[in-house]
Amino acid sequence: MEKIKTVIVEDELSAREVLKNYIAKYCPQLEVVGEAHNCKEAIRVLHDLQPQLVFLDVEMPFGNAFDVLEGCEDLYFETIFATAFSEYSLRALNRSAAYYLLKPISIEELIQAVNKVQQHIINNEIFNRNRILVENIREPKPERQRVILPTLEGFEVERMDDILRLQGNGNFTDVYFRNRIKTKKMVCRLLKYFDEILPYPFLRVHKSHMINVNAVKSYLKSSGGIIVLEDETEIEISPAYKEGFLKFFKN
Repeated sequence: MEKIKTVIVEDELSAREVLKNYIAKYCPQLEVVGEAHNCKEAIRVLHDLQPQLVFLDVEMPFGNAFDVLEGCEDLYFETIFATAFSEYSLRALNRSAAYYLLKPISIEELIQAVNKVQQHIINNEIFNRNRILVENIREPKPERQRVILPTLEGFEVERMDDILRLQGNGNFTDVYFRNRIKTKKMVCRLLKYFDEILPYPFLRVHKSHMINVNAVKSYLKSSGGIIVLEDETEIEISPAYKEGFLKFFKN
C-alpha cells in the first residue's frame, strides 16, 4: 500500500516537530507532505496538496479547526484532531465519531488512531465525519444536531431529537427512536458515553436510562416516581436523579 499523504495543521512549531518525529518513528505508513500554522494557511495547503489524512489542532490563533473544515467542504480527507481538554470540543468530536488526541499526545493513542484511519482507507469506507461535525457546529439548537451511532453492522446517523430514550445493555446501549414503534438499535457504546456527550434535551434518570425530555408525557409520584414517555413507556426514576429531573421541569 502506498503511504498515506498527511498534513499537520498546528500553530506551535515545537508541537509540529514532536508530532512529525512521532510519525516518522511510530507511523511508517504515513508520509507528511505539508504543514500549516494557522487557519488561512491550512485551507490553502489542503487544497493544494489534497491529503488523505490531516492532523488538525482544534484551537489556533485567528480561528479553529471548525473554520478549517468549513473552508474545505469541497475536499474529503480523514481527520485526527489534537486538542487540549475542552468539554465543548470533546462533546462535538464524540457526537461526530471523530478521532482525536488529547495534548500532550500519547504515542499509544497516536498509533491506535492512525491504524483506524488506515483501515478506513484500505476498506474504502468513504464517510465524511467532517461534514457532520461542521453541520453540528453551525446548528445552534442542540436537539437538531446529529449524532453518529456505531453499531455492529456499521453506523447510524441520527438527529438527536429523533431519539426517544437510551437504555444500558451491558457493554452496549439500546437506543429507541420516536415515531418508530418498537424500533431500536443496539449501539457499541456504554450508556456512560452518551451521558457525557449528549446535551439538552437528554437527562439521565436512572443508572440504566436516559430520556429525551421533549418526549415526556407525564410524571407519576407513585412507586417513588415514574416517567411516562410519549410512546407510553414507563421509566422508573431513581432517587439520585429525581431532584434534577423535577428542577428541570420547574424551570
